[in-house]
Amino acid sequence: MQRVKLLGFGIDDLDFNGAIDYALKRKGQVVTINPEMIDWASNHPDFAKIIENAELVIPDGIGVQIGLKLKGHNIKRIAGVEFAYQLLSKVKSAALIGAKPEIIEKTVENLKKDFPNLDIVYFHDGYFKNDEEIIPEVVNKKPELLLAALGSPKQEEFIYKLKPQLPDTIMVGVGGSFDVWSGEVKRAPVIFQKLGLEWLYRTVKEPKRFKRIFPTLPLFVLKVLWSR
Repeated sequence: MQRVKLLGFGIDDLDFNGAIDYALKRKGQVVTINPEMIDWASNHPDFAKIIENAELVIPDGIGVQIGLKLKGHNIKRIAGVEFAYQLLSKVKSAALIGAKPEIIEKTVENLKKDFPNLDIVYFHDGYFKNDEEIIPEVVNKKPELLLAALGSPKQEEFIYKLKPQLPDTIMVGVGGSFDVWSGEVKRAPVIFQKLGLEWLYRTVKEPKRFKRIFPTLPLFVLKVLWSR
């Protein structure tokens, strides 16, 4: 596996299936990186360290794919929601942390239908005040896969803190994936997904996302061009 650099941050050169296989064998923290995370890490050394020490970093976000292309790397985007869902089909046990109480409860209900052989050994909503409230509970369950939907950078920081205590667990920050799996939020139509325009579809559906996407995305592309 080759790890290439984009604005100083390493991203692994793997296709979807390769990333799944690597995660299953290597275990540890998977970072699904996007331009917002790179922008945040550029100004927060502690978060940059988390990315640097992740066992696997995959490009989640069309902006990262464009940036890699501009740097001469033909690495396709790996959507975090699809990546995590595929992992759920490959493991025997999982823990889910994050989202609102009603969202995670519906997510667990739906995933049990989708994966009858999956043992969801632990789940907790994202409304806890201190990580230490739930870390011992998660460690005690020793899940094969842990998915944290706490938003970035909180989910990556939570996983990084937990990682030394669960060396045989795959841990992924999954952002809003529970909203999708619960049925609360619908993914963009397939044509938007294939064109890498899922972010545009969601921005139209949720205008409040506009301030988060802009100016981060165009500035990110300009930074990559300037770095050349």
